[in-house]
Amino acid sequence: MLAVTYRGPNKVRVVKKDEPKLEHPNDILLRVTRTAICGSDLHLLHGFIPDTRVGCTFGHEFAGVVEDIGSSVLSLKRGDRVVVPFNISCGTCFFCSRGLTANCENTNPNASVASGVYGYSHTTGGYDGGQAEYVRVPFADVGPMKIPDDMTEEQVLFLSDILPTGYQAAEMGEIKPGETVVVFGCGPVGLFAQKSAWLLGAGRVIAVDTVDYRLEFARQYNNVETMNFSEVDDPIMTLLKMTDGRGADVCIDAVGCEAKGSFAQTLFGVKALLMAGAATAINWCIASARKGGNVVIIGVYGPPYNAVDIGTAMNKGLTLRMNQANCKRYMPHLLEHIRAGRIDAQGIISHRIPLEEAAEAYHLFDHKLDHCTKCVLIPPNAA
Repeated sequence: MLAVTYRGPNKVRVVKKDEPKLEHPNDILLRVTRTAICGSDLHLLHGFIPDTRVGCTFGHEFAGVVEDIGSSVLSLKRGDRVVVPFNISCGTCFFCSRGLTANCENTNPNASVASGVYGYSHTTGGYDGGQAEYVRVPFADVGPMKIPDDMTEEQVLFLSDILPTGYQAAEMGEIKPGETVVVFGCGPVGLFAQKSAWLLGAGRVIAVDTVDYRLEFARQYNNVETMNFSEVDDPIMTLLKMTDGRGADVCIDAVGCEAKGSFAQTLFGVKALLMAGAATAINWCIASARKGGNVVIIGVYGPPYNAVDIGTAMNKGLTLRMNQANCKRYMPHLLEHIRAGRIDAQGIISHRIPLEEAAEAYHLFDHKLDHCTKCVLIPPNAA
């Protein structure tokens, strides 16, 4: 089969690999019909996630058709179409039983770090991902969700990660009716965090980015106010002025470890790799939130320390919340939002590209070329 594999820092290549096999009675073999490139895949590509090994298959956003099933699988049959959450969860451990499927303690040998994740290095279990023609899906009675017969894979594809991630970010912000929410980042997760802020009752949503076409898309897609931080003298002072000098009620970091905007953070965190990437977005959230406000970190960071302004957060009495998205908890609820037309999830797709051209798609997405918002890869056996 064809698969998108890591070949070293800043290199991916589509190669032929053996098709995966069932390894456990609760596995399924999935024929992938749609898969997407996530912004966090770029962190892997750029070398920010430890123990990313040459030859591993990328991809944690995918949907497809069940080709084979293990002997103990009860909820699925061959031919079912499913969308699969990015985090692999057992469904029964201490954390899964509390809805914290992103923190499952049985699917990753490094369980103190995170649950297992498809295609996201040996730090998260070493599972091959779904940017391939086929993928093995363990715990098949727990994770995958059947796609309704009247819906397409593209309509529900982002239930695998970025839509629940954006929604959880807004939910963790505990947005009260009429509150002001600032979302740092207009990538796919930021777009869904903005959309979700409105759904949860925000009275005002401000999106911050430095790429004009992404800001314009956010205005059109989410009806938000925008700020291009590269066009103002002081982003924090600008946001404070926009919020009557007090600051926002909720600030969401939807950027992660490769944030721009601070020379020192970029130098030490991104170029020299002395930290787990740049903490610029975290610090801007802390600085632009009102006293007693909420800061949510949903952007991805590597394990080592960051130069985070925790002292200011303490002095301002901020509440900081963060986690990987507990996708399984949100998938049924968000499916209804999609069905009702409140969220046009597939509306953020800008490029549909054959899987064979994945290296070019990564380049396009990474360098923000051709107004790229979201790339969906289509395997040759998708039909």
